[in-house]
Amino acid sequence: MTVLVTGGAGYIGSHMVLALLDRGEDVVVLDNLSTGIRELVRAPAKLVVGDVADAATLKTIFQQNDIEAALHFAGSVVVPESVANPLEYYRNNSAATRALTAACVEHRIQRFIFSSTAAVYGIPAESPVAETTPAIPINPYGRSKLVSEWMLADTAHAHNFHYAALRYFNVAGADPEGRSGQSTPRATHLIKRACQVALGSEPQLEIFGTDFPTRDGTGIRDYIHVTDLIDAHLLALDRLRSGGKSFCANVGYGRGFSVLEVIAAVEGAAAHKLNVVHGKPRAGDPPALVSDPGLIKSLGWQPKYGDLDTIVQSALAWERTLRAA
Repeated sequence: MTVLVTGGAGYIGSHMVLALLDRGEDVVVLDNLSTGIRELVRAPAKLVVGDVADAATLKTIFQQNDIEAALHFAGSVVVPESVANPLEYYRNNSAATRALTAACVEHRIQRFIFSSTAAVYGIPAESPVAETTPAIPINPYGRSKLVSEWMLADTAHAHNFHYAALRYFNVAGADPEGRSGQSTPRATHLIKRACQVALGSEPQLEIFGTDFPTRDGTGIRDYIHVTDLIDAHLLALDRLRSGGKSFCANVGYGRGFSVLEVIAAVEGAAAHKLNVVHGKPRAGDPPALVSDPGLIKSLGWQPKYGDLDTIVQSALAWERTLRAA
């Protein structure tokens, strides 16, 4: 039996492929390489270059491979871009998820794991946020993911179809063995950008807002190491394989770090100060967004890389690998 990983040439998806291969699983990757990188797909995984929204491509994959589960990472993830191009986000996220879900139902694939986001919560009234916190997204990115969650829930109600929707918080870091990491040159993630500035790939790091009602005036986020995130996916896959019910769960550590604390961690790892400039707050940025990971932990998730310095050091090591290539 084979696992289909959409977006498997991307940052998080490539780590998923590595974890599945480490377990001896057969893997097919579907990625259009618009942001994914071909070299991140390691053998013996099979790469199909194509669009997850294309029904013909999906039909061919399901006909030619004995797929038993789909793990869906493909999509667009930049919030400001979603505001400028909402229809592109509804196509790449919602419509693509609909196409993949329909293909799974048609080919009787019963297990589906969806890459969702904490952006579905919008600006929550309180932090930390639990799965019971109202989902009120404030941008097309968050809405496109929430629409996808609704589709999966409705499909599970109507068909023999079981899913896990994992709501990520701020994913960072790189494979501890140095096999993959965040490789998109113009990525907007804070830790990625800070590491680029630390190594001279970018001239400065702009921080957005210094007067939030937080301990140091900068935004606080729940940063999670990508390997711990992938372990949550493996747990979800095993749970669905053993007959577990569909579920939606936060994946974060339940504690947050401020922008200035992240910068200090990168400066400590790089052993020098960063060129930091202060910008205006971005519309819709909550002061703090921290998870309540109680549900995923109750299912057996045990994170191993929750220390901020560990996250930063792995990200910086991967950035050095990219510069040396």
